[in-house]
Amino acid sequence: MRLLLDLHPDAYPLEGFRKRQLLEWVFVQGAGSFEAMTNLPADLRAELAGEFALNPFREIETVRSTDGSVKYLFTLHDGRQMEAVYMPYLDRRTICVSTMVGCPAKCAFCATGAMGFGRNLTPGEIVGQVLAVAGGEGIAPRELRNLVFMGMGEPLLNYDHTMLAARILLHPQALGMSKRRVTLSTVGLPKGIRRLAAEDDLGIKLAISLHAPDEETRQRIIPTGHRNSIAEIMASAREYQAVTGRRVTFEYSMLRGVNDQLWQARELASLLRGLVSHVNLIPMNPWDGSGFESSTEEEIQAFYDELEARGVDVSVRRSRGKDAGAACGQLALKRPDAVTGSVASI
Repeated sequence: MRLLLDLHPDAYPLEGFRKRQLLEWVFVQGAGSFEAMTNLPADLRAELAGEFALNPFREIETVRSTDGSVKYLFTLHDGRQMEAVYMPYLDRRTICVSTMVGCPAKCAFCATGAMGFGRNLTPGEIVGQVLAVAGGEGIAPRELRNLVFMGMGEPLLNYDHTMLAARILLHPQALGMSKRRVTLSTVGLPKGIRRLAAEDDLGIKLAISLHAPDEETRQRIIPTGHRNSIAEIMASAREYQAVTGRRVTFEYSMLRGVNDQLWQARELASLLRGLVSHVNLIPMNPWDGSGFESSTEEEIQAFYDELEARGVDVSVRRSRGKDAGAACGQLALKRPDAVTGSVASI
């Protein structure tokens, strides 16, 4: 049985008015079953239910943080598991979605990387995270206006499925998100970055997880980093900007005694010269067995000051959901029992 959410809205099985009704039920109302689509004829609902599955997930659990963030743990129909994170702010609601079960990048400071790679998610399993979180939070799917492909996985290694998911997210008859509010985060794959630049009808934002300005440090903390040099990554970022005109964000996890030295700040500033960019400094979020610790507040401030003095647009990003294992680098299917709940269905 096919998953309906794997289809682009233009490829939905109905035509005209009935197709618009179906799309509204799925993406505006967030219907969890075909039976709930009461303005569709009963025989049509039965026909759709016989051909398509609507829910990508067998089970959904939640882990709620004291800061209001919520980690969603999804069990897929093949028994594999992955996670998404819901982050409510005063002025927006953001969701961080996964594109894979686990991750092949193997970043040494990331709990997801330590899990290894399971499999790619389908477009519907990616988009379904948005619908499930909206249902779990009791809001309409279109109230989730900000989305980041920053959960489990490397989106550019699941390129086709991630791009189709992005198009579904942006489609005016689906979730109708703004391309300016959708960000794809990559560990830095030049071929994928160039392909993304060529997606001229997409226009989503790019974030590169650089984490070090020198090859020795980067290959130490990102074991797969030797496959693409920093020079190649930066060249592709410049090409991306030349084609799209968009600013490029660089993610930089602050690891004490590893990548937080002032000479590294100076080298990073040199790499970024002439590129319209922004650097997010991210205090490393703890997880058992990582072998790393976050730079201190004083060390982060000194690194920040060194970048700013050299004209780099920089900020410190405070991750949310640490107590729920939902912060950047923590996604590893952990369930703190004291704050665990469940969601019955999308």
